[in-house]
Amino acid sequence: MTARILIAGIGNIFFGDDAFGVEVAHRLMLRPQPASVQVIDFGIRGFDLAYALMNGYDVSILVDASPRGGVAGTVYTIEPDLRSLAAPQGQGVGPAIDGHSMDPMRVLASVKALGGDFKRVLVVGCEPESLGIEGGEVVSASDQAADFGALHEMPQGRMGLSPTVAAAVDVAINVIESLVCKILAEAAGDAHVQSHARPKAFAAAAENSERMGERK
Repeated sequence: MTARILIAGIGNIFFGDDAFGVEVAHRLMLRPQPASVQVIDFGIRGFDLAYALMNGYDVSILVDASPRGGVAGTVYTIEPDLRSLAAPQGQGVGPAIDGHSMDPMRVLASVKALGGDFKRVLVVGCEPESLGIEGGEVVSASDQAADFGALHEMPQGRMGLSPTVAAAVDVAINVIESLVCKILAEAAGDAHVQSHARPKAFAAAAENSERMGERK
């Protein structure tokens, strides 16, 4: 059996390092991928992502900036608990997804409310350094996110990744391709499949994520 995998780049190119997922998706599109793997840059198109997640993928990998208070440029591998997702209450699915911004967890909750059956979701995130918010003193990306709420709902900043996060793009690509290799190998029942493999990068990413207490 061949696993169908969606790699979804998420982010707003006008918010500095929030464009991380978009950049990773564009770079992956330039690299050969297995036939069962689809790479899409969703940007901030929450509705498009929601409908894509209902297309029966075995695994969906969301790539996004993830301010978690860590060192800028740190790449995280996270597997959210889909059972804990709460469907939007009292407002319907439409208003739960903002057509001008993107909150991945809100999109997942809306898909769940629509009866979507996503089997497994992984998040490959990067700790941003700056979201490029103009005006005032320079503050960390996590503080900027706290000030404005959802990462994709802040005032327009600057375009372009910071050097620290730009350097993490290659790390994320290695992590994603290693995840893809592992998923395809497991689906094929052959743990030794090495096509598109990045075994060392996967091992390092898994070790880092376990230290962060995120992998389940």
